[in-house]
Amino acid sequence: MVTLRKSYGLADSRTMRRLGRGQFLLVAAAAAAVIAALVVVLSPPSAPADGETRGGVTETRWGRLSEGDRELLAAVRRAGLWEMPAGQQAQQRASSARVKEVGDMIMEQHGQLDEDVRATSARLGVILPSEPNADQKRWLAELSSKFGADYDQTFVLRLRAAHGKVFGTIAKVRAETENSEIRAFSERSLKYVNTHMTLLESTGLATREALNT
Repeated sequence: MVTLRKSYGLADSRTMRRLGRGQFLLVAAAAAAVIAALVVVLSPPSAPADGETRGGVTETRWGRLSEGDRELLAAVRRAGLWEMPAGQQAQQRASSARVKEVGDMIMEQHGQLDEDVRATSARLGVILPSEPNADQKRWLAELSSKFGADYDQTFVLRLRAAHGKVFGTIAKVRAETENSEIRAFSERSLKYVNTHMTLLESTGLATREALNT
């Protein structure tokens, strides 16, 4: 009769090693899942590109903020980004003392408006553009190619047309916005735009003939 020996040590140690590896893999998988969850929770949402507006409507403590409201802030910001350098340029290139004076006042007032639009946008969480749009860059390039009386005429007509366009944008948003911050900003902006159009017309260069050319 053969007595079978039980080999406890070797079999048990192999079993323990298998269990140990299994438990280690489970713990590692659980840890990886926790880390992935923390990354999702703690990572900030991606910000929109510079000047890009988010679609839809956002609820704020000042009322609903629409895409049109955001675009108003961006439009006012862009206006300053090309009219401030244009006003500065007028000091060197214009032949008319009045055009130089008007350019200086527009540059200074757009600086004030730029501070306003940046502060308002910061409160509302709106990201603003950092450069003019393609049309505005083209207008600046056009002005850079002119001197004297030709510069005077082009400066007045380009800036007057631009102010007329942004005036319509501001007025439309002012009439439709549900956000009290945007409403108040629109009213402040309209005062600047009206003042600038009056200044440009005071040069005597915004004639019917010039406007129709």
